[in-house]
Amino acid sequence: MKAIVFKKYGDPNVLQMAEVEKPLPKSDEILVKIYATSVTAEDPKMRSFDHPPLLKVPVGLMFGFRKPKQPVLGIEFSGVVEAIGDKVKSYQINDKVFGYTGLSFGAYAEYKCLPESALMHLKPQNLPFTEAATMVNGPLSALAYLKKKGKIEKGHQVLIYGASGSVGTAAVQLAKYFGAHVTGVCSTKNLALVKSIGANEVIDYTRENFADTEKRYDIVFDTVGKTSMKECMSLLTPKGKYLLTEFGLRHMLAAIYTSLFRRKKVVIASSNFYWKKDNLIFLKQLAEQGHYKPVVDRCFELADIAEAHTYVASGRKVGNVAVVVCGDEHEGRVGSLMKAVAHI
Repeated sequence: MKAIVFKKYGDPNVLQMAEVEKPLPKSDEILVKIYATSVTAEDPKMRSFDHPPLLKVPVGLMFGFRKPKQPVLGIEFSGVVEAIGDKVKSYQINDKVFGYTGLSFGAYAEYKCLPESALMHLKPQNLPFTEAATMVNGPLSALAYLKKKGKIEKGHQVLIYGASGSVGTAAVQLAKYFGAHVTGVCSTKNLALVKSIGANEVIDYTRENFADTEKRYDIVFDTVGKTSMKECMSLLTPKGKYLLTEFGLRHMLAAIYTSLFRRKKVVIASSNFYWKKDNLIFLKQLAEQGHYKPVVDRCFELADIAEAHTYVASGRKVGNVAVVVCGDEHEGRVGSLMKAVAHI
């Protein structure tokens, strides 16, 4: 089978197409023919071993310091069940599925074996494979932060910084679904998009400082790690929460201190610890009911994965970047952001 492999850390050119052995499912495993995957913001970091100082040692121990232990990247996928082990009960051959490979990675390939218990479910019936493949990392992260850590409630005032990114576009739609009043913060070119997916108000950070306001928020959610902790804490209501997806040592110390001594909280977490299959089922239902729509900026072919990594690493992507592994459903070679917005 075809797969994208990398044998050393480095720039996007280390990603090379290769023929590798097609896996065979064990008795409790499912063989998925992958139709689409994605390039998340974390993938270029894994490819280049570009991690914050606090993470370099644990990541290196798990995945290799000098060269990668896992030669095939990719954590999100959608596809079709091609074969099942004799103990598998939850899936049948030809089921269309979407999910998360976890620390085994491997979605940059034509096939992937996963245990029946993997974070995977039947894909939303109304979504093409490219959109379904982006229904895990961003949406589950946003859901974990807003619901589990932020305790979002109907009527809450919620500010989402980085509202046009993968986590941000998911957070806007989920916060709106939960009944919050949503203020999104993004650049000029993405104002219309963020408004179209449910934000009540949108602030253009290139023209004004979102912190220059008398308004107070129950949740300030920084999805990209670019806000000032001091400014954001000043925007919170007395019991408000400042949520951070990217954080350093000072944020960790602030989170400990505020959890013990302050009503306002700095909240940090590795959100994937809170990802459950029930969450995937919930997201599938939202998508099928029209309450959630993945925003896909571009679609690349698997052979163009290096170009996809370059684009994601540039910081210019809006929403998600999908990769077509096995083209189907007339999805074409290149998707567009406008196509995604038109369906929201």
